[in-house]
Amino acid sequence: MADGRLVLGTRRYSSWSMRGWLAVRLAGLDVTEVVVAPSPEGRVLSDPTVSPSGLVPFLEHRGARVWDSLAIVEYCAELAPSLWPADRIARAHARAIAAEMHGGLRGLRLAMPMNLGGAFAGRGRTPEALADIARVEAIWADTRARFGGDGPYLFGTAFGAADAMYAPVVARFLTWAPEISAASRAYVDAVRAHSLVDAWYRAAMAEPPEWRIARFEVPA
Repeated sequence: MADGRLVLGTRRYSSWSMRGWLAVRLAGLDVTEVVVAPSPEGRVLSDPTVSPSGLVPFLEHRGARVWDSLAIVEYCAELAPSLWPADRIARAHARAIAAEMHGGLRGLRLAMPMNLGGAFAGRGRTPEALADIARVEAIWADTRARFGGDGPYLFGTAFGAADAMYAPVVARFLTWAPEISAASRAYVDAVRAHSLVDAWYRAAMAEPPEWRIARFEVPA
């Protein structure tokens, strides 16, 4: 019998669900997954029967009730501390860049929403989105230079909590194809090739066609 459940939105579009799911799977939690189908209008879910906030993801695990993706990451890291780097300074940096991603990058989110089945190269390049992309690339370059060593991920050879937080940004870069550096492209490719990220993509492609949201499939 599972130790709880993880409530998710559609894998095709729900970036926050992707982050929470990656953290839960990296920590090895035994939970049942419940996917909430989107409304035809694609409105932000706001249903108090789904979670205390009305939003996803929502984790129930051994009596704990955790909503918000970053809170889920921190909960998972309590059970699997290796999700954050072992070194104090590296761990502080990882938390800082994860929090910045969680609370910022609004221009990128609005102009280039996550759509794992989309292909919108050359579109969505608003000044705000391009500024956010430049900031993401600076974060990745600085982190990899200081803490990445010879590994393909932000903090070396292990895919961790910070990588999980940036995985939907990687997905956006793959869908919208902005111009990025060779180093950023190598990181994007490494994240996409990770087995858990690939599993999320495969599950997204298997979702029912009626779950498609028109305004995300035909962007302005």
